[in-house]
Amino acid sequence: MMKALICEKFGPPEDLMLKEVADLTPLAGQARIATEACGVNFPDTLIIENKYQFKPDLPFAPGGEVTGTVDAVGDGVSQDLLGQPVMCMTLSGGFAEQTICKAEDLIARPSSMPSTVAAGFTMTYGTSMHALKQRAQLQAGETLLVLGAGGGVGLAAIEIGKQMNATVIAAASSAEKLNAAKNAGADHLIDYSQQDLRSALKEIVGKKGVDVVYDPVGGDMFEAALRSTDWGGRVLVVGFASGDIPKVPVNLALLKGCSIVGVFWGAFRLNYTKEDNENFEQLFAWYDQGKLKPFTSKTYTLDEAALALNDLKNRKAIGKLIIQISS
Repeated sequence: MMKALICEKFGPPEDLMLKEVADLTPLAGQARIATEACGVNFPDTLIIENKYQFKPDLPFAPGGEVTGTVDAVGDGVSQDLLGQPVMCMTLSGGFAEQTICKAEDLIARPSSMPSTVAAGFTMTYGTSMHALKQRAQLQAGETLLVLGAGGGVGLAAIEIGKQMNATVIAAASSAEKLNAAKNAGADHLIDYSQQDLRSALKEIVGKKGVDVVYDPVGGDMFEAALRSTDWGGRVLVVGFASGDIPKVPVNLALLKGCSIVGVFWGAFRLNYTKEDNENFEQLFAWYDQGKLKPFTSKTYTLDEAALALNDLKNRKAIGKLIIQISS
């Protein structure tokens, strides 16, 4: 038997139940992970309320950013994986002492990376690397505006943008979040709870505008950022943490010759695994060189996972929130 935080009916985090359930058995092509830690991500808050594009069958354990050690494999999977520390993205199942993953989806965890870092690395850095490298094709010397800069993907985007030799403008809703963005390497800071975003950007870049916008927030800031792009700019649609999917006049894209570009890292990894593995090789190299410093603001136990989901949902998080499941 193992412990798992179970969603038996769709609803808020308070409805989740910590239960003893049967051990999981990997099927052909699968591996079972003895879960050490799991990251908390915005899609987790949507999945439990049946508001996400992927809908697991009830009952299920939420949590999709997992790290741990392989302790069982199904048919057709090499026994050499047993005992190996790994990282994996799943749709669900991570808020549990055991997680099932497709063996082909496993990423070997660097020996230098502790589980509490690895649990918050895969989605945040994988998303931001794909967004800036493949989708924006960010170039050295360009200006990158990161909205929601105090969150996990925002801080990752700042660090990666600096490694790609861009000038990074971080925009967030509090001084505390901007302090984290500054520590991540941002060149300029904008508090959009106190400042008008467009006016503040003009003070920094003048009439030129920014080359790339990284937006995991949505809401009103999206149009303001779109209006602040330079000719040929790229606006990355990463997510909607504000809960508001923006509706904008598309003639702005015509007038500015800019692109509105969707970022769906999970689909990219599924369809372009080789390229994504190359992204992670670079990310792990930067991490080992001390150039990436993932920031976790709080770690929770498994029985505190509902609190973690609410903290993220209410935008209280700075950097990553992590569920520590075993040491």
